[in-house]
Amino acid sequence: MTMNATVHGALRAATPVFADAAAAFIAANSFDKPTLVISRDRVARQYDALAEGLGRAHIHYAVKANPATEIVRMLVQKGSGFDCASRQEIELCLGQGADAAHISFGNTIKKASDIAFAHSVGVTMFAADSEAELEKIAENAPGAKVYLRLIVDNDKAEWPLSRKFGCAPSKLPALLDLASDLGLVPYGLSFHVGSQTREAEYWVPVLDQIAPLWHAARAAGHDLQLLNIGGGFPAFYGQTVQAPKAYAAEVVALVEARFGEVPELMAEPGRGMVAEAGHIVAEVLLVSKKSEDDLHRWVYLDIGRFSGLAETEGEAIRYQFVTRHDGGETGPCVLAGPSCDSADILYEKRPVNLPLDLRCGDRVVIRNCGAYTSSYSSVGFNGFPPLDVIVL
Repeated sequence: MTMNATVHGALRAATPVFADAAAAFIAANSFDKPTLVISRDRVARQYDALAEGLGRAHIHYAVKANPATEIVRMLVQKGSGFDCASRQEIELCLGQGADAAHISFGNTIKKASDIAFAHSVGVTMFAADSEAELEKIAENAPGAKVYLRLIVDNDKAEWPLSRKFGCAPSKLPALLDLASDLGLVPYGLSFHVGSQTREAEYWVPVLDQIAPLWHAARAAGHDLQLLNIGGGFPAFYGQTVQAPKAYAAEVVALVEARFGEVPELMAEPGRGMVAEAGHIVAEVLLVSKKSEDDLHRWVYLDIGRFSGLAETEGEAIRYQFVTRHDGGETGPCVLAGPSCDSADILYEKRPVNLPLDLRCGDRVVIRNCGAYTSSYSSVGFNGFPPLDVIVL
């Protein structure tokens, strides 16, 4: 067990109504600041289930979801590959024993010097979605394999990812030709179906967009080998999701039905690997109303958007909360963080129902926070400490 947080003896507070290693640890201890507790064993089980469902598709864990060294080291031992977005993530993976051949530089916006570094340590696969990026790769990683990311439309994802990354399908032929002209290997295509795509069948519209492009590129003489299906593998945030093995197997079946026998399949689970393995313990700082006839209470926690809960942006990710008052009468709350920033509101458009007995000083456990919390936590905005992490 690795601890970066201050932990104090047994606590009188909440008895969680859910049970796993991280929840049990939280129930048995107290904490002096917001803390993420995450179980490596739970991550390992999730990896095994996804790997079994994906079959021959190789997992490249999206390091940005949770870059804890203990998790990366365990996944190296499992044989995982890694999707890295920066030189620092590549160095992290190499430092934990990863083979550079199993690392892909998946960010389509890279410094030239970072491309050169990655090439020098043996990374061979790079993502691109523009002419300028291909030119940088050709200059700093000559002969490298490139996979071109495409923009897709998917309104089925809880958090669609569009516009910033990827090229329009109409640009693909020219980019493939340019990659060849620059001496690169146009190795494959990639896309991201959208974060938190809860059901495997929701992949169908996206796959139907990509498959004709794949077949057309091969017919045009580009010997594409890799189809990188990205992430999108879901976690439980209150709405039912398929079990990871069944979900992954159905996605692969949908891919094969449209693409045929693709030589290499790659998947980049992040959230679906680590989210359910970790929970955050936090404290209620204040419960108040803005007026006597206000229909909603305001509940302020000692953690907010700048200290780990950035994914409440747009109220896209709906976290679940556990308190010692669960089972009693509830009412709607606007939930907010502690900072002196008016943007530090977690849920207001769709208030959260929390117990009426909730008081200042009460503990709140935020479920399934293993993904995109510690990696989003600031260095200390307003002087509030960044999210502490305990890896079991």
